[in-house]
Amino acid sequence: MSFYNVLFLCTGNSARSIMAESILNHLGGGRFRAFSAGSHPAGKVNPHAIELLKRNHYKTETLRSKNWSEFAQADAPHMNFVLTVCDKAAGEMCPLWPGQPMSAHWGVPDPAEVEGDDEAVKKAFTDTFMVLSRRIALMVNLPFEKLDRLALQKELVDIGSQKD
Repeated sequence: MSFYNVLFLCTGNSARSIMAESILNHLGGGRFRAFSAGSHPAGKVNPHAIELLKRNHYKTETLRSKNWSEFAQADAPHMNFVLTVCDKAAGEMCPLWPGQPMSAHWGVPDPAEVEGDDEAVKKAFTDTFMVLSRRIALMVNLPFEKLDRLALQKELVDIGSQKD
């Protein structure tokens, strides 16, 4: 396999899953193709997420808020991994993903729910970006070729359960 497809899920698909998609496409070194979706997509990407990604020189041109049903279609890319990044999406009944991809929960607080001045909101988005960047860096550095499915599943779950 030349690359792994990874789907990041969140309820609104406007901030966390969008950032994760961009981060993995940046850090994945051509070994990963990341996508994101939501169970109840907001219909637009949060401008704070776009601003933060651009400031860090991550690509944002193709990012859009989309429904997870798009990836459950027969003609959708085959996913190797499905990672939830919000607690709401983790608790919802997900579609059946073709090919039975490995899944794990990497819950991160929603920066879009932070209230306060601009500085508080920017800090929340930066904190989320840093947590996701660390987790994704751990994932891309796993020795995939040396791990069987069970060991890889355990590693993915462990990454999501770390204290950040």
